[in-house]
Amino acid sequence: MQSNSQSEQSALSRRTMLAGAAALAGTTAAFAATAVPAQAATGSAATAGAASGASKPGEDARARNGRPGKPVVFKNVRPFGADKAVDLVVVDGRIAKGPAPRGAHVVDGGGRIALPSMVDAHIHPEKTTWGGSWVSRKKANSIADFVAQDVELYKAQTRSVADRAYGLMSHAVTRGTRAMRAHADIAPAYGLAGIEGLGEARRRLSHALDVQIVAFPQHGVIRTPGTAELLEEAARNGLVDMIGGIDPIGFDHALDEQLDLVFGIADRHGIGVDIHLHDRGENGLTALRGIIDRTRALSLQGRVTVSHVFCLPALSDKDLGVIAADLAELEIAVTTVAYSESLVLPVSRLREHGVRVGLGSDGVRDSWSPFGDADMLHRAHIFGWVRDIRLDQELTECYEVAAHGGADVMHLPHADFEPGSPADFVLVRGECLPQIVVDMPQRDLVVHGGRIVARDGELVD
Repeated sequence: MQSNSQSEQSALSRRTMLAGAAALAGTTAAFAATAVPAQAATGSAATAGAASGASKPGEDARARNGRPGKPVVFKNVRPFGADKAVDLVVVDGRIAKGPAPRGAHVVDGGGRIALPSMVDAHIHPEKTTWGGSWVSRKKANSIADFVAQDVELYKAQTRSVADRAYGLMSHAVTRGTRAMRAHADIAPAYGLAGIEGLGEARRRLSHALDVQIVAFPQHGVIRTPGTAELLEEAARNGLVDMIGGIDPIGFDHALDEQLDLVFGIADRHGIGVDIHLHDRGENGLTALRGIIDRTRALSLQGRVTVSHVFCLPALSDKDLGVIAADLAELEIAVTTVAYSESLVLPVSRLREHGVRVGLGSDGVRDSWSPFGDADMLHRAHIFGWVRDIRLDQELTECYEVAAHGGADVMHLPHADFEPGSPADFVLVRGECLPQIVVDMPQRDLVVHGGRIVARDGELVD
């Protein structure tokens, strides 16, 4: 059934705006392959941010902090909902094999299910109003309207970016998030305030949460003068782990110029790339091919992520297979936030081709939307709900994407209870993993590196 009137379409939501991003942009620019000259990679995806507390691929808070904790035994727990309870031994923040060392601290799990902590592969903590007064949102008719409202809300805040981000990020910890890739808006309207605020929040939570920061040019890379210089400054000063981009065709109207600039900064400073790609159809596929070509030309395998990628869900199996083969070969990761059935990525099909896929929260109670809670178990629930799944194995896969999929995107080891794996897990009361995805029980205990960081929904200092 079609809409009754044009006025009913005048007020956009985040979901409807993103779904129609290409149409709103009104451009059919074509791509001519003009990759920037290939240069030798000079570092890992997060090297530049290490000085400010960033995590390198495969590194977590245990390695950065260098503080081996006292051995702990978590008695009477059921990993993944196993029928028989076992004892988990943790030494130096990792699951250990064999009996507990003498003098180990003992925590009784009371028969609770132990599940790997989750990874939020795409979130915008610096834009949030979480923990503050209610904000009444206004109608928006374009991306430009949303961007303008971002600036208005930023100027109206009485709490600093660091305090607001910390509030949301610490809440995520209490819900069982072990790591997140956090995007911070960077534009002349903000300068580096968003990135610096996120950096402070990351330092305050370094014992409980591993964070990668992306410099996200929400206002456009090319269309907003001064943004390119801020991206360069953020990378040069080691404030970020990745450089972002946004719809090179549909929003920036400068495919080659944006991608050359973004990839050039990443290549010069040895950091990664994470580009928001909402464009659908040929615009989206053209931009994606440009990202693939530059990843190959600059030997940035394993250091590039494309977020949302709304051009993929409608592809046939054959066409998806062609794109997925390139993504897998170049280790280009993708993330989804499960907006709706038509916009969620075909995760199972992509994983079959060897593509790394993560799940994320996106914006949380910002100017774009009043919704969101940074609870990745809730996001796994939504991920299953929008796809109308019903089988136990499908529900289990929802949790696996929220836990291991995000870890793959961030190059973190799986918290899978195998000897040597990070002791990052949650304890919950429940019957089995599929039931937990549906019922979303309270996370009674959250453990990070063998240390209890949250109990009964509250952060532990």
